[in-house]
Amino acid sequence: MSERQLVVVSVDVKLDPAAAFEAFTGEIDRWWRPGAQNWNNRFRAVGIRIEPGVGGRWLELLEEPAEVFECGRISVWEPPTRFAFVYQDIGHDIDGTEVEMSFVPLESGTRVTLEHGGWEKLDPGLVTRKREPKNSRWGPSLVWCW
Repeated sequence: MSERQLVVVSVDVKLDPAAAFEAFTGEIDRWWRPGAQNWNNRFRAVGIRIEPGVGGRWLELLEEPAEVFECGRISVWEPPTRFAFVYQDIGHDIDGTEVEMSFVPLESGTRVTLEHGGWEKLDPGLVTRKREPKNSRWGPSLVWCW
């Protein structure tokens, strides 16, 4: 697989880019929906947060004893236009793929786009099984925020 494969989903929102960026990153625990599809540890997860800045983590917060599950590591942090992270659900077979979020101004708000790439690094059979389910899961996640 030499060409770059992406899962791409977008949503237009009636917020300026700075407000949209903050809603997605700083307020993720207010809108991220709990459940088996969205939590790595659905039995112990109690929240989620993104640590701002390069090197920050996308964390699932677990119940007592207070623990975290690292879902990603921030590789780009450029508020209010974009951020990216290395997807690392600790042992899942698509660890090391990359997700980039962009926040592009529109006359009526912002286009928020998520691109999940790095699939070309994986076994083609694995990509066939995992890429489409990620496409169908990222889309609703973007809509929940707004």
